Amino acid sequence: MKYIARVLLLIITVLLFYVVFSYPKLNILAGYSAKSMASSVFVANRSAEFTDANDNNFDLVAYGNDRVDLEAKVAYADAFKLLTRKGFYREGLGTVLALKDEDISKEYASPKRNKKLIEKPYPFGHQTPVDTIFENVDYDKLNAALDGLFDPKNKTRGAVVIYKDHLLTERYADGYDKNSKMLGWSMTKSITSTVFGILQYQGKLNVFEKAPVSAWQNDERREITIHNLLQMNSGLEWDEDYNNISDVTKMLFLERDMTQLQVKKPFVGKPNETWYYSSGTTNLLSGIFRKQFDTHQAYLNYWYAELIDKIGMHSMVLEADLAGNYVGSSYSWATPRDWAKFGLLYLHNGQWNGEVLFDEKWVDYATMPTPSSNGRYGAQIWLNKGGFHKGVPTSMYSFNGYQGQNVFIFPDQDLVIVRMSLTENADVDGFLKGVLSSIKQ
Repeated sequence: MKYIARVLLLIITVLLFYVVFSYPKLNILAGYSAKSMASSVFVANRSAEFTDANDNNFDLVAYGNDRVDLEAKVAYADAFKLLTRKGFYREGLGTVLALKDEDISKEYASPKRNKKLIEKPYPFGHQTPVDTIFENVDYDKLNAALDGLFDPKNKTRGAVVIYKDHLLTERYADGYDKNSKMLGWSMTKSITSTVFGILQYQGKLNVFEKAPVSAWQNDERREITIHNLLQMNSGLEWDEDYNNISDVTKMLFLERDMTQLQVKKPFVGKPNETWYYSSGTTNLLSGIFRKQFDTHQAYLNYWYAELIDKIGMHSMVLEADLAGNYVGSSYSWATPRDWAKFGLLYLHNGQWNGEVLFDEKWVDYATMPTPSSNGRYGAQIWLNKGGFHKGVPTSMYSFNGYQGQNVFIFPDQDLVIVRMSLTENADVDGFLKGVLSSIKQ
């Protein structure tokens, strides 16, 4: 009897030990599931069942139990019945995770939008695209490239190809279509960089000025510039590990104000010498951008008024943290067609329907390689100057996000390619080369 009691005590001790040390990770897993479910249902207008079968059907997240309160616009997720997290919807701001006993009924500011329809064919307006047949395009080759990308193992959800300002082709997986909003993840970083470019073009900002961070003014970090932050070579410590409890997972799933975690980090290198990819840096930039405006409302409005709605990306929703900052590192939703518009804006050096949002100087700056990035990174934009994408023009650059979200811009080929996915395992280079080979230049 004593032996059995000892065994039971040992088992209970082991279980308690496991729970105590696993709790932080379970908290993040439940947070991921609740946030994903809430955004999928209330931002992307998908069903809870569809979300569980697709977006949340991977790794340990799949073992969480979700439920949705459609009336209250709240999604709950528990991790092995040990804890529960909830994500709630705020009109205009997407969804956000509650922390502890969050009052989800309190008032909040939301962006004012102008979704006036542009009376032109897509991509420069809302009307049906012009049906154009290009004699220099081998459509069989083009379709073969898409066939490979849409192999079920690649979990591709949507793809759009824009050539010479025309919709060359598009394709969607079952359950998705041209109106389906998809999470851009870190493609949001390029949105964040671009609003800095627009503000600079308007003469209201100089990215080479020192970053206005009050906590840095009494130590050597005061020398960090906005430019250093845009290029992610500030030299600040950061842990961008999505598979463990890290700076980035704590920031996205446990922080009220996501702009502040990077602020607290010390130097581990020198500015302009040490490149390290950091979502914390981008959210710090979002906080710095907010300081450029007299009011919170003006900050919220600017991203839409001067960029997103101006180019007709009316499907886009930028999600904000509990402090009202746009999560500029990770959380923006839009249709693949609208993501293609963003790429096209860069292809045209910031010009859209006769209006200049930013100029060629900004494009040159944003696509200038960051020191020590081996030609892979610019100002929140990925580059191919180092030949990372084999057999693909080195002039190509892209907006990239977690799980295979990409907008590829080919300035020399007059081409924009969008791919939205749930995995990064696809042969993307093969797909890009397939599309390129289908077009005779």
